[in-house]
Amino acid sequence: MASEREDFSLSGPLHLTHIDWTNDHHRRSVAACLVQGVYVSERDRQQQRHGSQALATPWWEFFHFQLFRQLKDDVDSTIFGAIYEFKPPASHCNLSTAGTPRYVIAFRGTLTKPDSFMRDLELDLHVIQNGLHQTSRFEIAMQAVRNMVASVGNSNVWLAGHSLGSAMAMLAGKTMAKTGVLLEAFLFNPPFLSAPIERIKNKKVKHGLRIAGSVITAGLALAVNAKKKQHNTRSAIEEPFTALSAWVPRLFVNPADHISSEYVGYFEHRKKMEEIGAGDIERLATQHSLGALFMNVMGKESQPLHLIASAILTVNATPSQDFKQAHGIHQWWKPDMHLQSKFYKYK
Repeated sequence: MASEREDFSLSGPLHLTHIDWTNDHHRRSVAACLVQGVYVSERDRQQQRHGSQALATPWWEFFHFQLFRQLKDDVDSTIFGAIYEFKPPASHCNLSTAGTPRYVIAFRGTLTKPDSFMRDLELDLHVIQNGLHQTSRFEIAMQAVRNMVASVGNSNVWLAGHSLGSAMAMLAGKTMAKTGVLLEAFLFNPPFLSAPIERIKNKKVKHGLRIAGSVITAGLALAVNAKKKQHNTRSAIEEPFTALSAWVPRLFVNPADHISSEYVGYFEHRKKMEEIGAGDIERLATQHSLGALFMNVMGKESQPLHLIASAILTVNATPSQDFKQAHGIHQWWKPDMHLQSKFYKYK
């Protein structure tokens, strides 16, 4: 039986009858709905809903997108992504389309349904182990991104994703950014793999723990780098972090979502470390994670996915009823949210 949350007529942003592509709320809402379209496409497949019974199509057609291609996992054939093409009707041709994407590549997160859960859970574990780049699903996603950019140019392609799908989009965006290709990206509830320091209420304790973490991380990073220089080796985690600073993805997090809320402290801590004169320590620490460094010491390749140089961070400060709501995709097209946005640039 179909869920109300899958039905656009019941849960979609019907108030957006006209899209202003220069409006941040409109752009965010459309990107989130396109991601939801991937979720519902997979549910349509699982429930064998076809034709008039299918629920996915309105999630993109309402905004004048067409489904260009679905992305399917090579292990279980589940739909994990979609490429959408913007096709406004002839009556809209004279209207300004400045800021519109020609194509949006969207990725869904984990579905807790029997037909897809085990494979999604496997991918979640790869995210935790910083090994998403080694999976066949990501290879399929990355090839799709490269092909679209080669075909239509990076200025015409957006990335979007939620949760696990946000990790996919982030890794794809980082991979392209390392080659100088910068893609507009909308990352909803991206996983941040760290101790949940942000949930500590005492600000002094929270700040003290973050300072201690930065000092330990920076010290270990120096030791690991010195060892590599001694052996003339180079690890995969030694990416040119400064090269990523030009890429500015849009991150959307909720403080009540422990999966993504650490991004709030991650960026604010940089600012505070600069203010107390410890900017050099933090600039080194922010490029590494303790988990990835320990893995590297043991001779295992590990790329800390969640570490990024620059971002526009939007926090939904609207109270959430529970974790499910705080982590859900539906919150990001609601018209009455209390949002706080900040731009963070790595120096």
